[in-house]
Amino acid sequence: QVQLVESGGGLVQPGGSLRLSCTVSRSTFTFLSMGWYRQAPGKERELVARITKSGSTNYADSVKGRFTISRDDAQNTMYLQMNNLKPEDTAVYYCNGYLLRNYWGQGTQVTVSS
Repeated sequence: QVQLVESGGGLVQPGGSLRLSCTVSRSTFTFLSMGWYRQAPGKERELVARITKSGSTNYADSVKGRFTISRDDAQNTMYLQMNNLKPEDTAVYYCNGYLLRNYWGQGTQVTVSS
């Protein structure tokens, strides 16, 4: 059974930074793509960033230039570096991996508030 475990969430002031990690119980290289999604209260889950097996990335317009997704296959870990955080970034962030089906982590809370 594949397990994805997020960590690194927390409370940060506007303009601050956080780095989320997603550790996977199997090689991250086996996934066709991996990504970060988020869900704010009362809103639908949305894609934040995605990275393919070849290393191509794409980002939601709202985070371009502020967030960076990366993957360390040797450590079976995916990261999301989040800089210049805004209150509207507040959400539960979920790690996702796709290989014939979607696999999800349990989520980590990110709160941006002064």
